[in-house]
Amino acid sequence: MQLFYNPSLTKTTEHFTFDREESKHIVKVLRKQEGDILHVTNGLGYIFTAEIVIGMDTKCQVKITSAEKQKPMNYKIHLVVAPTKMNDRYEWFLEKATEIGVTSITPIICDRSEKKFIKNDRFEKIIHSASKQSLQSYFPILNDAIPFKEFIKAPSNDGTLLIAHCEETNKKSLKELIVKGEEITLLIGPEGDFSENEIQLAIANGYLPVTLGETRLRTETAAIVGCHSVAFVNQD
Repeated sequence: MQLFYNPSLTKTTEHFTFDREESKHIVKVLRKQEGDILHVTNGLGYIFTAEIVIGMDTKCQVKITSAEKQKPMNYKIHLVVAPTKMNDRYEWFLEKATEIGVTSITPIICDRSEKKFIKNDRFEKIIHSASKQSLQSYFPILNDAIPFKEFIKAPSNDGTLLIAHCEETNKKSLKELIVKGEEITLLIGPEGDFSENEIQLAIANGYLPVTLGETRLRTETAAIVGCHSVAFVNQD
């Protein structure tokens, strides 16, 4: 199955038209014709079955024949990850975390962050592409970048709150703290790690320090390890 995306769809939608770029891809590249069946998601849990009624490369119009709400994941993981100096590494993290199964992502600007400006449009496209490729009907939420000190004090941070860092202090293994079905918020710092002040501030606000293993991991690798660990524990 190939999955397409249209965020405007609701369970009552009867017809819609793909934009010019998507229409060209469907008709010219995939060689779809009138009468062919497509599957489309709105990224909010629905999978729509649609029949092509106008198969033009400038205007591919479909008729919705069914809409089915999918069951969401049995867990939630919020990855709060500092942007990496090289964009391609952060983009790799976004793609792989989406494929594995992440609920939401927040770029966080830390004391030692070298990258302080985020292009959300580019990141959104990567998340959408990875969601479609991995046939997911619930797309991860990408939040705006936020300074560490603002995020850490936000009252909306829920579930088990964890911060992974490299300082030689008492830390528990991540796998010891993952509880099946529970929401987890996991903080991952920049290339230079969180500052000592940031670590202490996180702990003062209810975050538990964790280790992700015996080796020192890059920012994007640490985020993937954390994401996969939570997904693995929550497998049915």
